[in-house]
Amino acid sequence: MVVKGEMDSNVTEPESLWHILQEMDPAWTTTVMLVPCVVLLTAGLFYVYGLIVGLLTKTSVRNKVVVITDALSALGKECSGVFHKGGARLILCGKSWEKLEELADDLANASDPTVTFPPKLVLVDFGDMDSMPEVIEEILDCYGCLDVLILNSSMKVKAPAQSLSLEMDKLLMDNNYFGPVTLAKGVLPSMISRRTGHLLLVNSIQGKLAVPFRSTYAASKHAVQAFFDCLRAEVEEYGISVSTINHTFISRAASEHAEAPSSKSVWSLLYTEKPLGVSPVEAAAELVKTLSNKKKEVLIAPSLPKMAVYARSFFPNVFFAVMAAGVKSADASENM
Repeated sequence: MVVKGEMDSNVTEPESLWHILQEMDPAWTTTVMLVPCVVLLTAGLFYVYGLIVGLLTKTSVRNKVVVITDALSALGKECSGVFHKGGARLILCGKSWEKLEELADDLANASDPTVTFPPKLVLVDFGDMDSMPEVIEEILDCYGCLDVLILNSSMKVKAPAQSLSLEMDKLLMDNNYFGPVTLAKGVLPSMISRRTGHLLLVNSIQGKLAVPFRSTYAASKHAVQAFFDCLRAEVEEYGISVSTINHTFISRAASEHAEAPSSKSVWSLLYTEKPLGVSPVEAAAELVKTLSNKKKEVLIAPSLPKMAVYARSFFPNVFFAVMAAGVKSADASENM
């Protein structure tokens, strides 16, 4: 009889639970049933996405010679880790030899030395254009050839146009235009002779549109965008791919919070760091996909900046009016 009682309780317990669910609000019942499914589905999608990115990395860069400029930046470090684990022959470039050595040690400690290559290090400072011939020679001497050049360097400045000196204008153009262009020109003959290669420019969305108080920065980004757009058509016959990735912002580490905007002007929404920033992980994943599918141009941005790019092309007068209104709004806020 005891056993029967236990069996009866076991039988009626699910029935009671079913009656409770039937008596509940249908909306609550649907929520209770869907939430676990959504969680499991999301986790599964992230898992599959990670597998796909890892597979793309291995197939796109394994055994290939990959140069990363400004490897010490947030995106540079992320790409270095991804490509190193993917089996690339890395040439890491940066301004500090000590920090480059630290990065190389971190990569070595986090990987299996039997399936990876120790990265080679090259000091590169686009602010010193006189050193570029030696830099190009050193990069080409590392492996005797080059498969992928990732131009990741950038120098930023924010100020009214009339307050910037000519020396500052030249420094920005050296870092954002003349440096990357000179390096690309230097390695092109090697790629042309081998009839293969991929040049990838990591550029700002300001290569597509300009925001007030960043005149020289935007000018340098427009210039380097135009150069690689032209170069893409010129080298296609040699089997060389040219890609540009335009992003709103590469987010920094949590300990390096950017300065908050001084005013909530209309145009400041296009270039604020927190809501519109792209994480280094996201940017590196997009970069891997771009190398794999050889896509010519990629725009990594939320809806608002994308709309601004199209507005600049199709409704220029409206775009200019919004930009001007944003400046007036900022001036009014500062005078209050």
